[in-house]
Amino acid sequence: MNPKRGENVTMLALFQIIDLLLRVLMWIIILQAVLSWLVAFNVINTHNDGVRRFLMALDRLTEPLYRPLRRVLPDFGGIDLAPMVVILIIIILRDILLPNIFATLIGG
Repeated sequence: MNPKRGENVTMLALFQIIDLLLRVLMWIIILQAVLSWLVAFNVINTHNDGVRRFLMALDRLTEPLYRPLRRVLPDFGGIDLAPMVVILIIIILRDILLPNIFATLIGG
């Protein structure tokens, strides 16, 4: 096997792992946003300990991503735009930046 080909396979695997992690993160953010709407409209009972723990776990996963954005974004009252901005950043990373970085590393 060609050493250059081995490096390409390794880079492809790394690219696929990063892509998968970004996909999972995007779905976690979407799930957290939908569940927060369901809680706001009293569709989900937060008095249930398991539900409360699941919601807290999602908040702990997403809050480090939202916190820096919430400092920069203007306050719109009850509307939180941080999840939408994070999803937009993930889409830009997955669809534009990572493929171009990968193509540069493989081609160069």
